[in-house]
Amino acid sequence: MNGLSTLLIFVGLFLLGGAISFWKQELPRGVVVLLGLGAAMALGAGVLRLGVWS
Repeated sequence: MNGLSTLLIFVGLFLLGGAISFWKQELPRGVVVLLGLGAAMALGAGVLRLGVWS
C-alpha cells in the first residue's frame, strides 16, 4: 500500500463520515449526495490504486 492510495482511502472515509453527519443534521439532500459521491469516488480510486487485482 503506497501513500497515495492510503490518502485517498482516508479522504473517502472522512467524506463518508461527513455525509452521514450531514444526513443526521437533516441538511439539504444535494449536499449529502455530493459528499457521498465524492466519498465513493475517493474510496474507489484508493482501492483501485492498491493493485490487488493484478
